[in-house]
Amino acid sequence: FADLVLETWDLQCERNGREHRTAEMGCQQLVVRRGQPFTITLHFSGRGYEEGVDKLAFNVETGPCPVETSGTRSHFSVTDFPEESGWSAVVQQQHEGSLSVSLCSPPSACVGRYSLTLETSTGYQGTSCHIGDFTLLFNAWHPEDTVFLRDEDERREYVLSQEGLIYQGARDYITSTPWNFGQFEDDILSICLKLLDTNPKFLRDQNRDCSRRNDPVYIGRVVSAMVNCNDKDQGVLAGRWDNHYEDGMSPMAWIGSVDILKRWKKFGCQPVKYGQCWVFAAVACTVMRCLGIPSRVVTNYNSAHDTNGNLVIDRYLNETGEEDRRSRDMIWNFHCWVESWMARPDLAPGYDGWQALDPTPQEKSEGVFCCGPAPVRAIREGDLQLKYDIPFIFAEVNADVVYWVVQRDGSQKKSTHSSVVGKNISTKSVGRDSREDITHTYKYPEGSEKEREVFAKAEREQSSLREEDEGLHLKIKLSEGANNGCDFSVFAVINNNTDTERVCRLMLCARTASYDGTIGPQCGMKDLLNVTLMPRAEKSVPLRILYEKYGESLTQHNLIKVVALLTEYQTGDVVVAIRDVYIQNPEIKIRILGEPMQKRKLVAEISLVNPLAAPLNNCVFVVEGTGLTDGQQIKELEEPVQPQAEAKFRLDFVPRQAGLHKLMVDFESDKLTGVKGYRNVIIAPQPK
Repeated sequence: FADLVLETWDLQCERNGREHRTAEMGCQQLVVRRGQPFTITLHFSGRGYEEGVDKLAFNVETGPCPVETSGTRSHFSVTDFPEESGWSAVVQQQHEGSLSVSLCSPPSACVGRYSLTLETSTGYQGTSCHIGDFTLLFNAWHPEDTVFLRDEDERREYVLSQEGLIYQGARDYITSTPWNFGQFEDDILSICLKLLDTNPKFLRDQNRDCSRRNDPVYIGRVVSAMVNCNDKDQGVLAGRWDNHYEDGMSPMAWIGSVDILKRWKKFGCQPVKYGQCWVFAAVACTVMRCLGIPSRVVTNYNSAHDTNGNLVIDRYLNETGEEDRRSRDMIWNFHCWVESWMARPDLAPGYDGWQALDPTPQEKSEGVFCCGPAPVRAIREGDLQLKYDIPFIFAEVNADVVYWVVQRDGSQKKSTHSSVVGKNISTKSVGRDSREDITHTYKYPEGSEKEREVFAKAEREQSSLREEDEGLHLKIKLSEGANNGCDFSVFAVINNNTDTERVCRLMLCARTASYDGTIGPQCGMKDLLNVTLMPRAEKSVPLRILYEKYGESLTQHNLIKVVALLTEYQTGDVVVAIRDVYIQNPEIKIRILGEPMQKRKLVAEISLVNPLAAPLNNCVFVVEGTGLTDGQQIKELEEPVQPQAEAKFRLDFVPRQAGLHKLMVDFESDKLTGVKGYRNVIIAPQPK
């Protein structure tokens, strides 16, 4: 027999991409999921493949130092039936000079970029030929993959969806902001692989790092560390919380991860300025979804940052309700992290499923700024000793807050204040633009027997501050929405639940605030030295908050913190109430003109009314949407927008992909920043 000569070959990128649900990454590269067969076609010249005469074998290698024993290299022959445990190649069909071969990796293979080589031999003569590269991803569709997720709608949302909503605002006014995850956009996959190759564990020991890339727990930990740059590890984002973002982008201005990841690569893996928690979480979510691990961004309201691990957050207020900074412990209005779905074979049974991963740099874990993966079930059960970082997240959702009021003479009075931490833990619903509340997955119902057991296990005192019915009660209420540019009122509502008349001092104070709990200047105050409360009666005291007072110092988080202190003269008892008021930005209106169809021009009319009493200068609209616009579209308005006038422009775009997509808009100006809007657009497929 003459030698078997390979003439051409076809990696069938398009067909394999469709079957492996990676088609949106483009048909220029072969991207497949582990444990699932993919087909390639070989064309021979002269004569075709003869079974029993010709021997065919493949070599796959990943990483800089591929070794069989590390699982980063495999050599396997073409056989009649698939191999169970390792890589396999099976002849599918033969037609004259062409041969279709089905290749399959084990569901526990390392993910990453592989090179593929074919070895042919007839008799003693053998040749080998490199026939291309492919990328292997985790496979949430394969029952034996450690990231297997049973429900198809969930796989669609948590692996395939390139857009979503992230919850922000305040516990009493939850807002959602659109986000373009864009994990299948051009170049994002190669940037995610570059991130794995930039991580210090890889640089320290390349063979060991690559051999552990079969494990989503390991990958999650690496991603959590690499999204922030606090370890001088060439991480993706630099965090900043002090409201000075002039030498970069304000964290509030981003509307997607693609822009951030592309900047990181373009500037030689220098950290991109600037991120805050939802930006870190969203970028980590993009990387995890891109690699095939089901992931979602979650938001915890009134999130505790417990620096000393005692599960108590001590806050100090002076008699005017001003915070005294003597504790590093903070309560964040909200805090975002990521949950990724995976099995935990490294732990005892029962901890598979959602794992919390927090890429925002807060505390070190094993010497590095990363956090997780922590099984959400272990957080709920109070199993603080399991890997990784459960005590920190347990505190974020369970710490007790104690407010100490510091009197003039320096003495401290402990105030009564009901449990506030870890409320309304939220994520986007599957397949819908609504909020799913997942608080019950992190904690048992307050006051339940189960909650008491968990607290005992976590060696933490049960909060003794369950509100007693007796005594004085204090709440802060908001009568109407608080709109940016407008004055509004808040009310201190006091209930005297006793049978005697009480005389008190009421101090009401409003200050602008950032979402991490830091406070700005005062923008409204009332000090009533003589408030008489009749028995079993309610009294409401208003405080008017004026735009001329808060407008200048309102941060881009649009928050005003209102503190009320009620001091009873007879007993000296102090009751504290605190409420975060979210100042609403104007709505961005988006109209779609024309019939939405793939590869046909559409027009979006985008507008917003200036609600302030002063003109807006340097107005910019930024628009993006996966499958809709080609990257980011930026429109700078030439003229200032006068008070109550409309900022408006028209955008032409040609949608590339059919299906449901979000057109997302961000508006920036000198006085109004980080205003977000989006519109769902259903694009009809191009008629065949």
